[in-house]
Amino acid sequence: MKTALLVIDVQMALANDDAAGAARSCPEASDNIARLLSQFRESGEKIIHVHHHGSELDDPFHPDAPGAAVQPFAAPKGEEQVIIKHVSSAFGGTTLQSDLRGAGIERVIICGATANHCAESAARSASSLGFEMIYASDAVWAYDATGPDGVAHTAEQIHSVTLANLHGEFGSVQSTDEILAAAK
Repeated sequence: MKTALLVIDVQMALANDDAAGAARSCPEASDNIARLLSQFRESGEKIIHVHHHGSELDDPFHPDAPGAAVQPFAAPKGEEQVIIKHVSSAFGGTTLQSDLRGAGIERVIICGATANHCAESAARSASSLGFEMIYASDAVWAYDATGPDGVAHTAEQIHSVTLANLHGEFGSVQSTDEILAAAK
C-alpha cells in the first residue's frame, strides 16, 4: 500500500510558544518527527509538508511573520512537496486530496502540530475521504487549554483524549517505533 507522511504545521510560532514556557505534552515529538522524516527519506516514500499561513497581520502564522517559518529539523528537502493551508485541516481549500490520489497514495501517516487542532483535523479528514490513517501518537503534541466553562485541561490530558478519540474510530494510533518497525 502506497503511503505518504504528512508533516503538519511544524513552524516557529509553536517553537516560540515552547520557548516562552507554554506547558506542552510529548517533549519527544520533535525527535520522533525527525526519525519519521529520516525513514521516509531513506525509503523514498512520499513526504508532504503542510504549513499554516494566517490571514491576519497579527497572526503568528502570517506568512510575513517569523512564526510562519518552518522549524529547522522539519524543513523540506529536495523535491518534497509543501502545501500551504489557511484553515485547520490540511485538506480544506488545498490540493492535498487530489495530489495524494494522483500519486496513488492509500495510506497517510500524520505527525506534527498540534495534536488536538490541525493534526487531528487532517486525521479526521483523511479518514473521511477514504485514506487509511495512522496517527503518530508520540510525534504530535498539545498545549494546556481552558474550556469555555473555565475548566483547565493539561496538555497531557488533551493529548490523551485526542488519541482516544481518533483510535479505532478514524484510523490507527501508533507510536513512532511501531510505525518504523512496520515500514521495515
